[in-house]
Amino acid sequence: MTTLAAKLRLYVRSIAMKLVVMTTLLIVATIAILVWQWTSTERDLLYSNKRVDAMATATTVAHTIMNEIDDANWTQVRNNIHLVVRDDPDIAYIIIHSDRFNQRIVAAAPSELTDQYVPDIIPLAITRAAIVTQTAITTEGPLLRDLEFVEPGGQLASVRARRGEPVIEAAAPIRIVSGGKIGTVRVGISLSVVHRAFATALRKAIMFGGIALLIALFGTFFVARQLSRPIQRLASDAHTIQSGQLSHRATVDRRDELGELATAFNDMAGDLEQSFGKLRRTNAAFERFVPRKFLTVIAPEGIENIVVGTGAHRRVSVLFTDLRGFTSLSEGLSPLDVFRLLNEYLARMGGVIDAEGGFVDKYIGDAIMALFDDEHTDGAVRAVVGMRTALRAFNAERVALGLPAIEAGIGVHGGEVVMGTIGFASKIESTVIGDAVNVASRVESMTKDHGVHVLLTGEIVARLQDRAAFQLRAVATAVRVRGRDEPIDLYTIDDSSAELTAGS
Repeated sequence: MTTLAAKLRLYVRSIAMKLVVMTTLLIVATIAILVWQWTSTERDLLYSNKRVDAMATATTVAHTIMNEIDDANWTQVRNNIHLVVRDDPDIAYIIIHSDRFNQRIVAAAPSELTDQYVPDIIPLAITRAAIVTQTAITTEGPLLRDLEFVEPGGQLASVRARRGEPVIEAAAPIRIVSGGKIGTVRVGISLSVVHRAFATALRKAIMFGGIALLIALFGTFFVARQLSRPIQRLASDAHTIQSGQLSHRATVDRRDELGELATAFNDMAGDLEQSFGKLRRTNAAFERFVPRKFLTVIAPEGIENIVVGTGAHRRVSVLFTDLRGFTSLSEGLSPLDVFRLLNEYLARMGGVIDAEGGFVDKYIGDAIMALFDDEHTDGAVRAVVGMRTALRAFNAERVALGLPAIEAGIGVHGGEVVMGTIGFASKIESTVIGDAVNVASRVESMTKDHGVHVLLTGEIVARLQDRAAFQLRAVATAVRVRGRDEPIDLYTIDDSSAELTAGS
């Protein structure tokens, strides 16, 4: 199921699908424009015809009933408009206003509107425009209620229009021979027939457009499939190389642009195979200068994207160790002997630090600054024990060769630091900045003042998960450290317990 879903997602993003989608959109847009243009023209023509019909009906009725209105022959007027409505099913209503009776409706179909001043079947704005007009006009609006055509005997003939349906109303003034206006004829024609005709035309256009679209999609799908197959094979070859098979090559069986692409792909794969081997060796060498744990902080997007000022907050344990009397010792040695001594000493100390989950941040002459993640606080203390054991073993070898023993002090403190990069465009260095670094350095230098080789701060001791594994001894409490207001507590580890723990 997962494989099927993955294949489906891949096909959705494929060139074939994009070609099908783009072609579909183009066809749909073309059909939509043609359908819209044709149906809009058809609708405008139908609307225009209805306006002409409404205006012609209103003008004809106005001329027909002119004398009856002037003579107040209301029965004849009502019979005339009843016949007009009966013979034309598109007419929703006819209303006759009389100027002599203050615009009262003197005849209407439907008849219940008679004797009203403002009919309740159409918005008020349309009525106001009709009764004040001096020339024939047309307006549009929705019906406010259903309209029924009733025969004189009271029998329901038909429902002419429903509430909400749009109508075109033509209003024509009724004038007598002398030219004076004596009333207004209002004829409302339902537009539902226009909408039905428009909907029918639209359905037919969509149906024919859908058939054309299906035919075009079938042809597009076939062409797209023929074009996408060699690209899919090339993508499969790329995934094979990505999986680590750098010697893999694509099959070249075409002489068109896709064949040229496959040839270029093979050339690229060959260059990649050579470059990747070199890059792997370069990265391995680079990690010897900057530890991998540091790189994940200062270069989360890769070594090539290192920039000045990149940094992140971390809680770490900071370990400082420094050889004692190294200056006096080095005075009696040649520079090459000093170089060899330092490398051998640093190698043994660094091996212990790596084994306990830490990493060396930097070498400062004969001093080492190492960092341990917060969850490796116990590891930092175990590294101290291991470093003391390794130093005793190193001194035993030196004494056996007639060389003087060396000694070192170790200080460990923990806290919040910022790991990042400093420098400028042509020279960037990784660094760790924070109070914990300064305190750890000060604590290491205080080992001589307290006559011990190892000093741990209370911060480190408090965060130990297995404190019983180390024989800790308090050295001093509330000690002030230069450059820091808050005092610290100091602990050490007895050498005897160190040996026991390191050997266990």
